Amino acid sequence: MTDAAAPPRPEARNPRGFADRRGPDLIAERRLVARVSEVYERWGFEPLETGAFEYADALGKFLPDADRPNEGVFALQDDPDAEGHGQWMALRYDLTAPLARFAAQNWETLPKPFRRYAFGPVWRNEKPGPGRFREFVQCDADTVGSDRPEADAEIIAMACEGLRAAGLGADQAVVRVSSRKLFDGLFEAGGVTDPVQKLTALRAIDKFDRLGWEGVSALLGEGRLDESGDYTKGANLPIGVAATLEAFLASAGDAGLTRAGTLDAVARASGLGAIGEAALEELSAIDRALTAMKVGEGTVRFDPTIVRGLEYYTGAVFEAELLMDTTDDKGRAVRFGSIGGGGRYDDLVARFTGERLPATGFSFGVSRLVAALRAAGRGGEAAMRGPVVVIVFGEADMQHYLDAVSELRNAGVAAELYLGRAGMKAQMKYADRRGAPAAIMLGGDEIAAGKVTIKDLDAGRALAAGVTDNDAWKAERPGQQTVDRGAMVATVGAIVEAARQGS
Repeated sequence: MTDAAAPPRPEARNPRGFADRRGPDLIAERRLVARVSEVYERWGFEPLETGAFEYADALGKFLPDADRPNEGVFALQDDPDAEGHGQWMALRYDLTAPLARFAAQNWETLPKPFRRYAFGPVWRNEKPGPGRFREFVQCDADTVGSDRPEADAEIIAMACEGLRAAGLGADQAVVRVSSRKLFDGLFEAGGVTDPVQKLTALRAIDKFDRLGWEGVSALLGEGRLDESGDYTKGANLPIGVAATLEAFLASAGDAGLTRAGTLDAVARASGLGAIGEAALEELSAIDRALTAMKVGEGTVRFDPTIVRGLEYYTGAVFEAELLMDTTDDKGRAVRFGSIGGGGRYDDLVARFTGERLPATGFSFGVSRLVAALRAAGRGGEAAMRGPVVVIVFGEADMQHYLDAVSELRNAGVAAELYLGRAGMKAQMKYADRRGAPAAIMLGGDEIAAGKVTIKDLDAGRALAAGVTDNDAWKAERPGQQTVDRGAMVATVGAIVEAARQGS
């Protein structure tokens, strides 16, 4: 008789698009959220937190399948009955749709306009790629209840300050601004009324910076076959409308124009219609407000090719673009492009109430921005330093080790007692891998003499690089000093501060 076969062991792997993040990346994300949140609060926005799940019908009309809305989102049925009937709910796709639901549900008791910011993970059931995840963190700010173009301008200016708080200079990121109403005017003047046809055309125009006019023209017509052999069905716009769009997009080609100059160039393109003319007036008002807030021309530019992807935008749209050179893990150039965006969405709350409620907002893709900064060489190990490590020599002196680590913690120094069962050499290697700025050694001789030996690991690495002889290294012990036990906290504090300044 043989034993039953052992069950197969699962392969240890994480699902595609769901990243495991250790200390440095988590610290970078949390610091970025804290800095951007501080900007939002200083501009008068209050925090709001909503649940991870929303009923699928509340998430918005961009969900393609009301019966099983799991394309683009992760969905499940809420308490289905014996016949399988039950409301579908899905992990939130973004932080804006939950805000619209919250505003509609609580509007009578909210201050108006309602200004809120929020941060947290969102989930998208989409194909992952470089810097594009299925689970990622966003940080949003929105104003609900104001139709003034100055509300859009304030959101844009605040986004620029958020970018600076994230560590990006004016030459490292730019916010591009346009209005969906410009295209609404073009479509109306050209007699294009089919919502699917208009959405397909907008998605084509959204690829203008990547495909150029030739690629966009194919997508505005019959369709396009890309290099991989995939075919994308086109919008089949009338030839006259496509020609008008070509002239319109050409007006966006001069990056040297001021914001007002870009609007003048757009105005000279024919066929905008009444809706498009009104959009130009709104953009002019946004420009005046940005100028009054001293937001520079290089920081915010008007770019008529910006349309944004989601269907719920109704007016001004904004997109933050990273301008830094970025590379992947193999040193190959990659383009991150958008690291945040937003716009005006005056119809989203109306889905619940039947009454139009103006709203505008901006969202930072926190995880994407951290990944982009790392790809630009701005997110290395210096983002996090480990704790000071107290070395353990033996069980008999454990009280001395516990006293030392407690003193350091009480003084505000991050510290840990090594709790493995390895020798000193392995413990020092552990401290190095933890990114510890210093290691504390309390051997029998030090304890008897009332001393402590402190190894400055950064200084030790730097000095050891210039010592080639093993006997000389043993004699000099680079970066190592023995001080009175009472001076331990002050000595370690100076090392930690030097390490912080150096990072």
